[in-house]
Amino acid sequence: MNNVNDLNSVERIETNDPGRMLDALWRMPEQCEEALAIGRKTEIPSGYASVSNIVVTGLGGSAIGGDFLRLYIAEKTGVPVIVNRDYTLPAFVDSKTLVFAVSYSGNTEETLSAYAQARETGARIVALTNGGKLRRLAEDDGYPVIVVPAGISPRAATGYLLIPTLTVLEKLGLISGLDAELDELTRTLRSLREELQPKVPVEQNPAKQIATRFYGKIPVIWGAAGSTEVVAMRWKGQVNENGKAPAYWNVFPELNHNEIVGFEEPSALLGQLEIVILRDSGDHPRVQKRMEISKDIIKDVVSGITEVWSRGEGRLTRMFSLTYIGDYVSVYLATLYGIDPTPVRNIDHLKQKLAHS
Repeated sequence: MNNVNDLNSVERIETNDPGRMLDALWRMPEQCEEALAIGRKTEIPSGYASVSNIVVTGLGGSAIGGDFLRLYIAEKTGVPVIVNRDYTLPAFVDSKTLVFAVSYSGNTEETLSAYAQARETGARIVALTNGGKLRRLAEDDGYPVIVVPAGISPRAATGYLLIPTLTVLEKLGLISGLDAELDELTRTLRSLREELQPKVPVEQNPAKQIATRFYGKIPVIWGAAGSTEVVAMRWKGQVNENGKAPAYWNVFPELNHNEIVGFEEPSALLGQLEIVILRDSGDHPRVQKRMEISKDIIKDVVSGITEVWSRGEGRLTRMFSLTYIGDYVSVYLATLYGIDPTPVRNIDHLKQKLAHS
């Protein structure tokens, strides 16, 4: 499929989505509400109070919630948060560390390895999963386990994999005001999905418009440190996993110290780059100026430049709104390529090879 007009056919879009990725996207507001309720029901031991640092250990879609958590609470608490995407944990992890072991399937081998190390250090562990080995181990070891519903891809479970961690921090007194944040978040997502859903034609649908610009090109997503950096990485990953296409990302101001120089040669390749700049009201004023200058530098050598602004007032809402748009873009890009967005065959193949090695 390579006719952009096919994005105006709801039947074509649905036929191309047998795994029902779009259904999972549509339900994101409800998922966030369910995730809040699930997290609130989880009992956290009183001994988990007064943590000195927080580590979220996970991979892929199960780690992205940790990245959002890190940015969300950066201005709310003095407790540092890092996201660990490895078999081993940093050396500083000890009995004062709160470790969120996150694996949607419960069987991610890197997360299971990190969990075992966290247990040896005496860290305060909370497991977040829908089952698998992680759930069994954590329950047997007596740690709190937040069990979320199964049945969707981890990358479509962002609400389930983030919001329960926020409820834990709320219980520990590290954040507050979560109800108001979630109310704005779900209202904003419900409004956005009306704009982004398949029946809205290309001419009025910003996600479809961006997907047509990405088609046959190499998407490059630019965010800003401290505000949209995680969203830029998420857009890249969603183009990879849903669109089955390459994509790259970077952040201001760092990219102004290296990447911006790489727009001179080769001209033929540069002409295939489609740039998206993620914009947010929280961007540093100097970063906003850098964005404008950078656009001017590259505008004549790249395929095109699109700016996408966040929606809402709260930090959580602004991050999620930009993420939601990118999720829809990636599924519509899969439609243009005639590819089912749900399967991740190369990842499955890799896991099979590792299991037998």
